[in-house]
Amino acid sequence: MKRGYLFLAAAPLALAAPAYANTVSNTANAPKVEADAKADAPAQDAKKQEEVFSTGVAKGRDRLDSATSTSALRASEIDKIGARSISEILRDIPGIRSEAATGEGSANITIRGLPIASTGAKFLQLQEDGLPIFEFGDIAFATADTFLRADLNLAAVEAIRGGSASTFASNSPGGIVNFISKTGDVEGGSVQLSTGLDYGMRRVDFDYGAKLSPTLRFHVGGFWRDGEGPRATGFNSTRGGQIKVNVTKEFDGGYIRIYGKYLNDITPAYDITALGVSGTNDKPVYKNIANYDVRHDTLFSRNFQSLLTLDGNNQPVLDDMTAGQHPIVKSIGVESKFEIGGFDVTERFRYAGMSNHYMGIYYTQFVPAAAMAGAFGAPGGSLRFASGPNAGTTITAPASLNGNGLGALMMIADTDLNDLSNVTNDIRASRVWNVGGNDLTTTFGLYSSHQTIDSDWNWATVLSGVASNGDSQLLDVVTSTGVKVTQDGTLRYGSPTNPAQFNRGYKLGYTTNAPFASVNLKIGGVSIGGSLRYDFGKASGNVLGYDLGGGRVGTAPLDINRDGVIAVPEMQVAVLPLTRPAPVDYTYGYLSYSAGVNWRIAEPLAVFARYSRGGRANADRINFGPFISTTDGSLVDKDAAVDVVHQAEAGVKYRNDNLTVNVTGFWAKAEDTNLDSTTGLPIVRDYKAMGAEFEGSYRMGIFSLTAGATYTDAEITHDVLTPANNGNVPQHQAKLIFQATPQITTDKFSVGAVIIGTTGSFATAANTLKVPGYTTTNAFVQFRPLDRVTLAVNAANLFDVLAITAIDDAVIPAVGVARAHVLNGRTISASVRFDF
Repeated sequence: MKRGYLFLAAAPLALAAPAYANTVSNTANAPKVEADAKADAPAQDAKKQEEVFSTGVAKGRDRLDSATSTSALRASEIDKIGARSISEILRDIPGIRSEAATGEGSANITIRGLPIASTGAKFLQLQEDGLPIFEFGDIAFATADTFLRADLNLAAVEAIRGGSASTFASNSPGGIVNFISKTGDVEGGSVQLSTGLDYGMRRVDFDYGAKLSPTLRFHVGGFWRDGEGPRATGFNSTRGGQIKVNVTKEFDGGYIRIYGKYLNDITPAYDITALGVSGTNDKPVYKNIANYDVRHDTLFSRNFQSLLTLDGNNQPVLDDMTAGQHPIVKSIGVESKFEIGGFDVTERFRYAGMSNHYMGIYYTQFVPAAAMAGAFGAPGGSLRFASGPNAGTTITAPASLNGNGLGALMMIADTDLNDLSNVTNDIRASRVWNVGGNDLTTTFGLYSSHQTIDSDWNWATVLSGVASNGDSQLLDVVTSTGVKVTQDGTLRYGSPTNPAQFNRGYKLGYTTNAPFASVNLKIGGVSIGGSLRYDFGKASGNVLGYDLGGGRVGTAPLDINRDGVIAVPEMQVAVLPLTRPAPVDYTYGYLSYSAGVNWRIAEPLAVFARYSRGGRANADRINFGPFISTTDGSLVDKDAAVDVVHQAEAGVKYRNDNLTVNVTGFWAKAEDTNLDSTTGLPIVRDYKAMGAEFEGSYRMGIFSLTAGATYTDAEITHDVLTPANNGNVPQHQAKLIFQATPQITTDKFSVGAVIIGTTGSFATAANTLKVPGYTTTNAFVQFRPLDRVTLAVNAANLFDVLAITAIDDAVIPAVGVARAHVLNGRTISASVRFDF
C-alpha cells in the first residue's frame, strides 16, 4: 500500500452477441474464424471444433486445456446485430464493465472489480492483431477505443480476464481484449449499405479477400459513413471512415504478413448531459427536464460551431466545435512465424502514427437562467443570446428559457493530441519438449515499445441554454450599465474560477522493455504452468502549466479576438508558460508473475486455479500532482510509478455438443495512483474485490442462448488522502452485471435480442448519491431472401430505457439537475448486405 505522507498540494454497430461455445482460432492464421464469419447456418457442434484461444497466453490451446478465463466473439454474430462501437461490444463480454456513454471513444472500461478511478481503461489492454493500440489505456483524451473501429475487417474478438495477461503483455494486469482482423483465408467479400431509420446515419462497408497464388493471399476492407449520429447535435457530427489491408505469404513452417491501416473518423464526444434529480441521495428520482431528453439530446448545438481559444504556442485559434473526437491513424506492421532449431518463433512489429483533436464538454454547472447574471458577475444585470438566430437579443423571461429555464456553464475541453505515435515489437519463441513421455512447453520473448504523448490543453468556458434538437444558444451576461461580462458567450478563456487551472502542455515519451518466459508441463490431463515478466521503463520529456507552481505565470491580458479592446474575459486569458517547462525524467521496474494448474478431468470437463501478480506503469496521469518533482523530473513518491494488482481465480469448465458452462470465482487486490477526472485532485488508494463469474451457452436445433453474469463485492481498503472513504464501495461499481442473447437462426432468417443489465452503484467514492441500475434490450432481425443477400433491421435500446452509467455529483445538486452520463436512447438501423 502507498503510504508516507499526506499530499497538501493538489491539481485542481447496435450490439454484439458472444458466441462463447463456438470456434475461435489464433491471431496468426484464422481460417476457421473467417469461415465462421461467412456462415449463415448455425455453427457445427462444439465437439467437432476445438476452441483454440491465443490471446494473452504462451501458445494457442483449447480453452479446456488452459488455466485461464477467456471469452470469444465471432464475426458472424457481431455482423448479424451490427455493433456500433467498441464499447458496446465490450458490454457483452462477462466480467468487463464498459461505460459506453460517450459515443465511439473515450469509454471507461474495467474488469472484475478493478476500479474506474478516473477515465479510460487503466487495468485492461485493448489490442489489434496481438499488439496494444496504446501502451497505456488511460491517456487523457486518448483512450484506446477511440482509435479502433469494428467493421467487416473484423474476424473475431478474444478476451482474457486476469491470469497470464499479466505476463504476456505489459500494463495489462486486469486482462486483454484482442480485435483480430481477417487475413484472406476465405476467398470472397461483402458490401453492406446501412442507414438509420430514426436517426442520422448513412454508411457503406466492404471487404474482400482472395488468394493470388497457392501461398499468397490478401484482404482489404473498410467503411465510410456520415450523419448526425444517435443523438441530436444540430449538425453532421459523424463523418469519416477507415481502410485496412494485409498481404500474407506462406512458406514451409510459417508465414509473413504485412498490413496497414488508415483511420480518419469524426464522432461526437457526448459525455456530460443535464438530468433532473429529486428525492434523497439514498433514493434519488432521475427524470428528464422539460424540453430536453438525455437519451436523444446533447449540449452540442448548431448555434455553437466554433470556439476561440489559444493553441500550444499561445496564438489565437478558432477551433471547430463540430470536430468532436477526431482520431487519425496511419499504421504499418509486420507479423511473421517461422521455425529455427525446433523453436516456433513469432515476430510482431507495428508503427502507428496517431493523433486526435478532442472537442468535448469536460465540466458543467447547471444554473437557473434567471440567476445567471448574479452568479457570473452582473447582479441586477441581464442575459442576451450570444449566438444563433436571436444573437444580441435580450432575454426578457429567463425563467422560461427553452421551456426549462436552465442555463449551463460549460468548460470545453479543446485538446490537441498532436502526436500519440506508438512503435511496438514483440518477439517470442516456443518449443515443445518430450520429457518422460510428457509435453513440456517453454516460451521466452522480448517486448519493446515507445509511446509518445504530445498534447496541448487550451480550454474555454462558455455559457449556454439547454434545448432539444441541437438548438441551444450561447448566452452573454450583461451588467445593469450595459457592460458585457462575457464575450460572444465565453465567460473565461480557460477554466471557470481559475482560468489557468487546466491549461497544460505535455511533451512526453515512455520507453518500455520487458523480457518474459513461461513453462508448461502437461502430464496426462493435468497441465501445470508458470510465467515471469520483468518490465523496465523510462519516462522523459517535459510538461507545461501554471499549476506546476514555482512562480509560473498562468494568465495574461490578451486581445484574443483582435478587435482592439480588452474585454472582461480577455483580462485573464490562460496562457502556457512556454519558457518554464518542468522536466520529467525517471525510470521504473516491476516484476509480474503467474502460476496455474488445469486438470481436464474428462473430455467435456476441466477445473483450474491460478494466482497472478501484475503491474501497471502510470504515465501522464501522475503529472500535475504531487508525485513528480518539478525541478528535476524525478519521482517524489517512488511508489507512484507503478500500481500493482494481485489476483487469484479458480473455476470449472464444461462443454458438450450443445452446452457450455464456465463458472469462476475470483479475488483481486489493486493499487491506484491517479488524478480524479471530475475534481482534478490526486487519488492514492488500495482496493480489493471478490466475486464470481458465470458464462455459458446452449443450443437446441434452431434456438441458441448465450449468457453471462458477474457478481462483485468490492471496497476501498485504504484511501491515503480521504480516509473517510475507507470501507466504501468504489464509484460506479455494481454488485451484478449480466448479459443474455437468445436467438433463432435458420437458413432464411435470424431473430433475437441482446439483454444487458447492471444493478445500482454509487456516484462517487463518498458513497452518498446512488445511481440506479438498468437493463437495456436490443433486437435484431435478419432475412436472407436470396443466396448471398441479407436484409437486416437492428434496434439498440429497443425500449428507450434511461440507462445512467455515471453521475458526477456527490449529492443531489440544489438546482435539481445532475451532471449525468447516459447510454444512447433507442436507435433503429436497416442494412442490406451482398456477399460475393
